[in-house]
Amino acid sequence: MVQTPEKLYKCEVYVKTVSQKNLLPADECVKIKGTYYYCEFCRKVLSTGEELNAHKLIHSGERPYPCEDCGEAFAQSSELSSHKQDVHVKNKRKHCEICGKSFSKNSHLSSHIRTVHLGEKPYHCEICGKSFTTAFGLSSHQILHTGNKPYICEICGLAFSFYSNLAGHKRIHTGEKRHRCEICGKKFSRNCDLSVHKCIHTDEKPFCCNICGKAFSRNSSLKVHKYTHTGEKPYKCDICGKAFPRNQDLSVHKYAHTGKKPHHCNICGEAFSRKSSLKVHTYTHTGEKPYKCDICEKAFPRNHDLSVHKYSHTNEKPYHCSICRKGFCRSDSLKRHRYTHTGEKPYKCDICGKAFSRNCDLSVHKYLHTGENPYHCSICGEVFASNSSLKVHKYTHSEEKPYKCEICGKAFPRNYDLSVHKYSHTGEKPYNCDICGKSFSRNDSLKRHKFSHTGEKPYKCDICDRTFSRNCDLSVHKYSHIGGNLQT
Repeated sequence: MVQTPEKLYKCEVYVKTVSQKNLLPADECVKIKGTYYYCEFCRKVLSTGEELNAHKLIHSGERPYPCEDCGEAFAQSSELSSHKQDVHVKNKRKHCEICGKSFSKNSHLSSHIRTVHLGEKPYHCEICGKSFTTAFGLSSHQILHTGNKPYICEICGLAFSFYSNLAGHKRIHTGEKRHRCEICGKKFSRNCDLSVHKCIHTDEKPFCCNICGKAFSRNSSLKVHKYTHTGEKPYKCDICGKAFPRNQDLSVHKYAHTGKKPHHCNICGEAFSRKSSLKVHTYTHTGEKPYKCDICEKAFPRNHDLSVHKYSHTNEKPYHCSICRKGFCRSDSLKRHRYTHTGEKPYKCDICGKAFSRNCDLSVHKYLHTGENPYHCSICGEVFASNSSLKVHKYTHSEEKPYKCEICGKAFPRNYDLSVHKYSHTGEKPYNCDICGKSFSRNDSLKRHKFSHTGEKPYKCDICDRTFSRNCDLSVHKYSHIGGNLQT
């Protein structure tokens, strides 16, 4: 036992009083003032050696307590007991009268109602002022201020503040998915992802915005949605100063500075900065479209795409430009539209210096330098620089035109084409040239028009080096090489 001084210190993370500051003894734990034990990994303070030993299992990843009913294993016996109550003891569950969610204890139900439905957040961070529904949430958050990320993935080197995050991350490499949906059989690496997935089958969206009434299947999605009302972006990049509503958005943004893309497709090798982008990409190989519209039965690879599609049935456009009041179905469409007012083009080509308002446009542009056309039509073999161009091309084979004008009945393969067509009825031309004032109904028409002022000809023939202001002119020109006569 260590002889301790009289002066006491407060643990900054767990707010417990101990008698020695920053003590990490070599023999892993020392009883302090006859009561407390330190964890050498996270500095959590515990009352007994037994609690410390049980706590250390969180860091080691060991799960010695298996459930005899379903086989799921846990690090602590208390976690196993809670699991049995929450999952297997159906007849003792308490149900929330607001959203229907069930709990094994009245205290858990009361906490759920206060924090989720009433919005109570009684625990406040003294550093940044952020509020939390639980003391554990506050404790976990405070670790983020220290910047300490002691848990490092030995495969890719990514670091985490919590072991639980590292354990979840490792399943990306191992492919382990131990949580299975009993309805459709789909498997997930995290139980929380399974819980959200089940809402697809029940159409349940228990988390409602108290400002606009919009409902969500995830509490985290509701939290991020509320930032659209408050404009709050609490996570700021320390390199360029750009701010984000979510910490994960900030983490992904930082890849733009480092060029890192840690998520790789095991089929074609393409790399992505977001795991969600990789997941959607794999659907291009499998053809899977798990999200189906209950009105027209059209299917989509992402739930977000389905949500946006449904606006085509309701004509709802919830995102409005504060400058011209134009409405949009998607928040990213509104963001891109704003660049037409500001002239901002944040994405710059590192080869020729040309700038773009969208990152996807920059990616497609780079194919002009490499000559790459990675998207192939499986029917006729024609190749394209962008997936959107391939998608539109496929309509020439199917003759599918799902977007119909309610005024004249004309149908179009893309919702964008329908939107532009509607200008022929209204006479509206929202895209104006800032040089001569000429107006256009399409943004790409304005873009081509500006080449008449700048003299720019960005489309170059790879055979004779002749340049053109429009890609379609380049395509027509190439036929002259096939026929043997150069078009002049």
